[in-house]
Amino acid sequence: MNMQNKTDKLGFWSIVLLAINSIIGSGIFLTPGSVVAMVGTKAPLVYLIAAVFAAMLALTFAAAAKYVTKSGAAYSYAKAAYGENMGFYMGVVRFFSASVAWGVIKSTLSIFGADSTSFKNITWGFVVLMAIILLINFFGQRFLTWVSNLATIGKLLALGLIIVAGIIVFLKTGVSHFHDLDALKAANGQPLIPKLTTSGLVMAVIAAFYAFTGFESVASGSEDMKDPQKNLPRAIPLAIMVIALVYIGTILVAMAINPAAIVKTKQVVAITAIFQARWLRVLIELGALISMFGINVAASFHTPRVLEAMAKEHQAPQWLAKRTRHDFPAYPFIITLALAIFIPMAFQYNMTAIIVLSAMVRFFEFIVIPLGVIRFYRGANVKLVLTAERNWLTDVLLPVLSVAFTIFLLFKFDWVGEFGISTAQGIVPNWFAIIGMAVGFVILPVGLFMMLRHEKS
Repeated sequence: MNMQNKTDKLGFWSIVLLAINSIIGSGIFLTPGSVVAMVGTKAPLVYLIAAVFAAMLALTFAAAAKYVTKSGAAYSYAKAAYGENMGFYMGVVRFFSASVAWGVIKSTLSIFGADSTSFKNITWGFVVLMAIILLINFFGQRFLTWVSNLATIGKLLALGLIIVAGIIVFLKTGVSHFHDLDALKAANGQPLIPKLTTSGLVMAVIAAFYAFTGFESVASGSEDMKDPQKNLPRAIPLAIMVIALVYIGTILVAMAINPAAIVKTKQVVAITAIFQARWLRVLIELGALISMFGINVAASFHTPRVLEAMAKEHQAPQWLAKRTRHDFPAYPFIITLALAIFIPMAFQYNMTAIIVLSAMVRFFEFIVIPLGVIRFYRGANVKLVLTAERNWLTDVLLPVLSVAFTIFLLFKFDWVGEFGISTAQGIVPNWFAIIGMAVGFVILPVGLFMMLRHEKS
């Protein structure tokens, strides 16, 4: 029985912080130079364009949240818009992909100088991480919210430190190296930054866009939030705006101070390469660790609640809907924890397979849910939804644009690169990625559907 008091639920600002925590991970700390290396001085513009597309999708998901406030996010939206079968399928693939997408351990080991290729090190790292997150969740919603908020503030402070320190360096030296990128040369003497083309700009926008994903999971625990139908549509776009400002500020500072460093550095936390002071680098590395830990805390809030939501809707065993006296969905969390440890282990920590699965589920969500919002607007939904104020801009136009953008992403996706491995003999199949897709999209949903139908009969 859920004994949660309304005072324990997440308020507006906690939802904003949760959204920020769900989106900002390791990318802006570890790989900011990848976009810069693609488009040079146009990198800030690329992040701005990516933020616009992310905000467009985020507003579409926020529009769905005003019609459906049940936990489960995409699962609950799909079930309300299309019916039981689509909801079940969305719930299974979303839960599975979110359960196995915990890629923080290798980066953490590298930061501490440990062997990040060691099967033993990675396994123990996963076990320790899950034990810590289990302990945090065990103490209930209020403690989890406190840790998540603290982690969010920590990562924002670290990124703020980068921006402030960069501005101070610029004011002291009075020199901007922003356009030094145009003169950088590769080892063969060719320009390090390629000539800007439409195709190159598009690929850079796509790369930057992935730094904004994560907003689609925020509403997974909407029943643990105060007035989600009002707060989610305001909180998610605000979080995207804050993140866009932080990302663009960080990239501008890095390019003004030392753009060559973030493009050429071999350091794990690449953004530290722009500074000389050791103490500053250490603080930024600490911020990167907090950021990676924080996004996993956020995932530990979202992911189990998808399975719990399915149980409440009688699309999973009922015992999964029971909570502890601390209002903790223990059984869904334990299943999440088991998948998080054993599935990557079974794939020998081949992160490509896991990343591909996560990307495919996002593509699936980014088509199904916007079309579902249009169904809500037209009153064509299968299940009852809340009576919400209809808005043609957020409920029709933005969903249509979101679907068009997602189809474009699918068209530009590197299918050969993700499902194949380059060898001296040519391209060979990446069986980890292929098997991961088969398990996540076919075998698991069909198997669980047959089990559920047998249980009901």
